[in-house]
This record gives sequence, C-alpha cells and structure tokens, in this order.
Amino acid sequence: MDWLPSKAPATVSVGIASTSAPLPFSFSHLPRLKLPHILLNGNSPTVKEEVKASIRISRRSFAFLLLFPASIAFSPSLSAVPLLTLERYTDEVEGFTLLKPSTWAKMEKAGAKALFEEGKGANNIGVVVNPVRLSSLKEFGTPEFVAEKLIQAERRKESTKYAELITVAERLDHGGRPLYEFEYTVDSTRGGMKRIFSAALVASNKLYLLNIAYTDRPESPLDSDTRTVLEQILHSFDSTV
Repeated sequence: MDWLPSKAPATVSVGIASTSAPLPFSFSHLPRLKLPHILLNGNSPTVKEEVKASIRISRRSFAFLLLFPASIAFSPSLSAVPLLTLERYTDEVEGFTLLKPSTWAKMEKAGAKALFEEGKGANNIGVVVNPVRLSSLKEFGTPEFVAEKLIQAERRKESTKYAELITVAERLDHGGRPLYEFEYTVDSTRGGMKRIFSAALVASNKLYLLNIAYTDRPESPLDSDTRTVLEQILHSFDSTV
C-alpha cells in the first residue's frame, strides 16, 4: 500500500532544547476538545444495550487495557537525550506503525507487542494489541468518556499519588477509523512524575494501544521542543490493516 513506509526507514532529526519553556496545554496539530476538571462520580454516559452485547471485555477491563502500556513504563532512573532521530517502525504481523527514536533499544516484555526504552527505561514507548468484539472505538464511548475511565483507573492504582488529564483529541487512522489521543500527568511511587501520551484505536476487531512515558519532574520539566517530538510520535501511530 502506497501509504506505508518504504523498507529503508525515513529519519527525522529533531533537536531537543536544554532550556525549559512554558508548557502549551493543547495539541498543536489536531482539533482540541477543552475539558473541565473531571469529577469521577460514576455518572458517565452508558453504551446502548445493543452495543453492550457485542463487547467481550467489560469497561473496567477496557480501562485496564488502556493502562497496561503505562504499567510497563515506570522506572526511577532518568537519561537526558540532546538529540532525537526518529525512524519508522512497522509491525506487519500485528498491523501497526509509528515513529520511534532510533537510539532507543527494543526490549522484550510480556504482553507488549513493542517496547522501546531510553537508557534504563525511565522514558519509553509501548504498544499492546488485544482482540475485542468491537468494530469501532465509538462503540465503547466518546473520547471524553474513555479519558475519564483512563484517569479513574490510573487514580485507583496503589502506586499513583496524582493523575490529571491535560488534553483529549480525536483523529482518523488511514482507513477512516476513529483514533483517540490523550495526554495526562501522573505522579507515582514507582516512577516519579511522568508525562503520558496515549492513543487508542480499534481496527479489525483488535484494540491497539500506544503509550509514551517521559520524565516530567519539577527539577527537570518537559521542555516544549521535547514535547513537540513526543507529539510527533503520538500522531504517527496508525494501523496497517
């Protein structure tokens, strides 16, 4: 298919500034959905009964699946990278593609279809794929509803001290299917303060989940240039089916 990358991976060199800059709290390339502070009171919209019957996993299980990539991400170490070169990674068997830093090592982890780590793993990218009886992510709920479930599940984790949603966005994959994107912050006893970029997509009865975790501490905050690179990785995530 002509939209797929060639066998020789394309690379993009992106400089990472050493100085900090104010964080923009919106995606720079996608339609924004400004959200109020989410009150997790259980009053979320429900899925229609006829759709419920077609879902093999419960909403709680779905929220766990959304969180699973983040669970492989936490590590207390930190490694600074002055320059990132992005290259295309494609898994033809599982049917997904994304950009990744060329210097990040590919690791093996149970449940992860792809895991790339920088240094000792403080910063990483993970992808998981699970079968579902959904033909579209819309059958589970709106982007805001899924974001609420994601943050609710994150806050329920024993290791989580703080979790706050920043942005939600929706776009279409190459096949015209809805793909949800989320950005949030989390402070965990396992990995400290992190900025998380996540994406969820349903294609060919598979749930594809991308998770990007990057250290974002007060003494070393995520700068605007690095954030732009992480957004570029997020927006590159797509299915190949």
